[in-house]
Amino acid sequence: MTDTSKPTSETHESYTYAKAGVSIEAGNALVKAIGPLAKSTARSGATSELGGFGGFFDPRAAGYIDPLLVAANDGVGTKVKLAIDHDRHDEIGIDLVAMCVNDLIVQGAEPLFFLDYFATGKLENGVATRVVAGIADGCKMAGCALIGGETAEMPGMYATGDYDLAGFCVGAVERGEQLTGEKVAEGDILLGLASSGVHSNGYSLVRRLAADKGWKLDRPALFDQDTLLVDALIAPTKIYVKSLLGPIRAGRIHALAHITGGGLLENVPRVLPDGLHAHIDVGGWMLTPLMAFLQAQGNIEPEEMARTFNCGIGMVLAVEAGEVESLIADLTAAGEQVFVIGAIRSGDKGCTVAGREGEWSARENWSATHFG
Repeated sequence: MTDTSKPTSETHESYTYAKAGVSIEAGNALVKAIGPLAKSTARSGATSELGGFGGFFDPRAAGYIDPLLVAANDGVGTKVKLAIDHDRHDEIGIDLVAMCVNDLIVQGAEPLFFLDYFATGKLENGVATRVVAGIADGCKMAGCALIGGETAEMPGMYATGDYDLAGFCVGAVERGEQLTGEKVAEGDILLGLASSGVHSNGYSLVRRLAADKGWKLDRPALFDQDTLLVDALIAPTKIYVKSLLGPIRAGRIHALAHITGGGLLENVPRVLPDGLHAHIDVGGWMLTPLMAFLQAQGNIEPEEMARTFNCGIGMVLAVEAGEVESLIADLTAAGEQVFVIGAIRSGDKGCTVAGREGEWSARENWSATHFG
């Protein structure tokens, strides 16, 4: 008779983390591979060595005397799925950085350092390295240091090949120089800086349209035969930091609004004091071919366009009328495309987006859109 009280060799199988689907070796290899990427973002005040439990930053070494720290975090949303499905991993990290650093600059803060979180079911170092290389590129565009991050391998949490991203950024502004919107006044002019595409909002709608309309993303776009549709849709979010930092520090900008989820209608009022209303005239710029394509393909109502997509404007500035001409010249020299898109008037806090009837159809479709 067999003694069942004694464990057999089968019941004493030796388990490892790798057997559960997590490779410590792959994680270590990734840290080694991305070390040079982090070092390439080095700036004054930051450490550039990865592998510790945290990263140090010295604001005094960065030239600050009495800084206020400003923090932001964000993700890329379902644009990540577009990158995964079409093997476009090289620039999605730029989007991650952009969504954080553009939120800092609107408060007058210079981005100082960035940390990322990369989560996946099974770590594929080739993909992860491409993503982090994009993050490093974004950090260099913004002038901030990549000082650390976290890679999480979580079997069972993600489908094969899927991953998700989150970013965390800290910036600084000298006390008293922060942008709060309190300087915005009636008569201020609204300038718009051109976006580079859809940026990183509205992709659940974009992907739904692609599925329902049967778009062939690997073929040239109908509105640009020199560009594949997937490349037009996944163009990385523009980073505005270096263009805006100088005018901000010179006190030439009263307020900034980063046009993300909620579009023009919901983001511009966030930087207005009570009693002031933003009036935006879509006659001030051409709706981009990509945005016109999305609107036409989805038969999207004007208010839905103005609160879902950036409609070609990625950043809005409120400035004194006397600063308009010189700011346009300086921002254009810095590589921005600048439009005069409206003005601040007295009224209930909010934003009106309207067009002149009788002009081209995309503008007519926007006519008298209002959000209070």
